[in-house]
Amino acid sequence: MRPGGFSMQIIDEQRIIAALDANQNPSRQDCLALIEKARSLKGLRVEEAAALLQTSDAGVLRELFAAAREVKEAIYGTRLVLFAPLYLTNFCVNNCLYCGFRRDNRELFRSALAIDEIGREVEALLGEGHKRLLLVAGEDPRTSNISYLEMAIEAVYAARQGKSSIRRVNINVAPMPLEHFRRLKATKIGTYQLFQETYHYETYQKMHPDGPKSDYAARLAAMDNAQQAGIDDVGIGALFGLYDYRFEVLALLMHAEYLEGKYGTGPHTISVPRLESASGAPLSENPPYPVSDEDFKKLVAIIRLSVPYTGMILSTRETAELRNETFRLGISQISAGSLTSPGAYAKRGKEQEQSLSKGSKVELDENKRPSSQFSVHDKRSTAEVVRDVCSMGFVPSFCTACYRSGRTGDYFMQFAKTGKIQNFCLPNALLTFKEYLVDYADGEMRALGDKAIEREIVKVKDDKIRAKTRQRLQEIEKGARDLFF
Repeated sequence: MRPGGFSMQIIDEQRIIAALDANQNPSRQDCLALIEKARSLKGLRVEEAAALLQTSDAGVLRELFAAAREVKEAIYGTRLVLFAPLYLTNFCVNNCLYCGFRRDNRELFRSALAIDEIGREVEALLGEGHKRLLLVAGEDPRTSNISYLEMAIEAVYAARQGKSSIRRVNINVAPMPLEHFRRLKATKIGTYQLFQETYHYETYQKMHPDGPKSDYAARLAAMDNAQQAGIDDVGIGALFGLYDYRFEVLALLMHAEYLEGKYGTGPHTISVPRLESASGAPLSENPPYPVSDEDFKKLVAIIRLSVPYTGMILSTRETAELRNETFRLGISQISAGSLTSPGAYAKRGKEQEQSLSKGSKVELDENKRPSSQFSVHDKRSTAEVVRDVCSMGFVPSFCTACYRSGRTGDYFMQFAKTGKIQNFCLPNALLTFKEYLVDYADGEMRALGDKAIEREIVKVKDDKIRAKTRQRLQEIEKGARDLFF
């Protein structure tokens, strides 16, 4: 049985199936022509992406990856935005078969952070250099209702650590009524993020046997409610491994196509998590449709070519090695130093303080008493991620300027599609990176980072903005903070 009515306006399963059927054996010539088209930064239609998803030609794949890199660099340059997820609560009334937070998981230690505990978590993250957070909560009307979320967001913005504060909160929580979305908008969040998990209706019903999340149409409608409430930056995603990745990619593009057509702007971000093991989640150890590393890199590249101006997010579910590879294929935002259970950052901070006195490094073991949503494979600290990203030739960015300057939704896209956003993005990335270097870096990282800033600042095309950027870098050196264009 397939969804009807409103859901069919967004995700037309028959169109996806037809596109895959019609492009089962794409020719090398046709694929290369599509890749060349994508280099123009105009994106690809669902039917065109279907052809690239089904090629296994080694030469075509090399060209695909090369084009994805070119498109990413044309729009995002060498910038790579860093953030951290902050889990507020792992209570949940849903029973998703793949999630460690599922209601019937009796192994899980449940907790919901009190407001003062949220403050301590934020202080710990500020101590690592973070400036933007993604708040995450299980779906439970008792512990993660709109009133709690309002207080939590207020606590995040109020927290301080030296000169540092969180400058923008993004949020990943369950769908809510329109009026609650309006209240969420009033808290000054950045992006509202929600994953459909799987767009395949029958699979969706199997994965979500009960609870409010079992309503496919209600979850799909969340982005419309958010937009109607004035939240014009929304983030979508699919959990790869639940169903055929080719179907999921085309459904994501179809969802983006719908949002662009109705609201004048597609999704601000697309996330591409893969199903990972989670304690107490029966499906997580054996994904029904496992996605290989090579297919994962292919889907990242195809999404980048298809929606060139949409940010792409990659979490620490993946290994450091694979994450490093995908940075060049289209990923523009990454989590760093992530932990996926409530209260974990403050605990890690205490354990690290204790380890310093003992002269040894202690890693937080979240598996002693399971409280996490999923397993983390990239266990690098934020500082290690910053160092590695910089060593690879990228600029670690903690920028939040567009949110606070009103460059969101279709207004942001007006800047992005004309290329004018480059006048802001690289300078702002350099300014936030300079802050990080001055406040958090050791001598070796400081030297590496300052060299990178000098390498990148010459790429600022506008002479006046470049000169102003140099001036502001000097002001940051002298103690100024939160300077942006």
